[in-house]
Amino acid sequence: MRTHFWVILRWFWLVLFLVAIFCFFYFRVYHYLNYATLKKYHIQLHYWAKHHTGLTTLSYIGIYILATILAFPFTIGLSLVGGYLFGPIATIYVVLSMTIGSTIFYLVIRSSMGRWLVKKGDRWLAKMENGFKMNAFNYLLVLRLIPIFPYWVINIIAGLLAIPPRTFILATLVGLIPGSLIYVMLGHSLNSLFKTNQAPNFNIIFTPPFLIPLLGLALLSLIPIFYKKWRKKN
Repeated sequence: MRTHFWVILRWFWLVLFLVAIFCFFYFRVYHYLNYATLKKYHIQLHYWAKHHTGLTTLSYIGIYILATILAFPFTIGLSLVGGYLFGPIATIYVVLSMTIGSTIFYLVIRSSMGRWLVKKGDRWLAKMENGFKMNAFNYLLVLRLIPIFPYWVINIIAGLLAIPPRTFILATLVGLIPGSLIYVMLGHSLNSLFKTNQAPNFNIIFTPPFLIPLLGLALLSLIPIFYKKWRKKN
């Protein structure tokens, strides 16, 4: 009886996730989540952040966690809002929120689908799981540092391959810091952009001054893996 309860609970979270995604697109919530909306209401938001700091901070973190869990495609915009409302300290809020949200998402995939897919899948999936686990932290860190990989895709991969939660949380926490800091600082400059009627460059992380250091960090994260293979070969 207890086993059936946990099975139902695991799949319940997955169904709830899919329903939330459907509602998000069916009711076209994404129409209100853009730079134009932020520009229109930025004075009111700044007022709340200044006079109701605690409530605004908790609301911001809660919304960010929910957006991360449901894999909504506007987390970059939320990072900008955090930088505008709270300043550089918003980097902490963003990293913690994304880590918590990603961990919940990962645990849902891991508990409801991960083991089942590995058992039903071919041998290559099991081999991939074993190989990934050997250097899980480094692989996850690289995937988090390089901005071309959507965070929700990484969460799914980690959940399907049943990466240990401790490793997942640590790699996510560390790997999200550089990118989050870039977008928070961009958000911190929004006030001057509002005054000059300019729009922020959402692809700033892909420009050489930011992308090259991130790729450098990713390569440094791969050094332990190369060293292990070299040592094993020799």
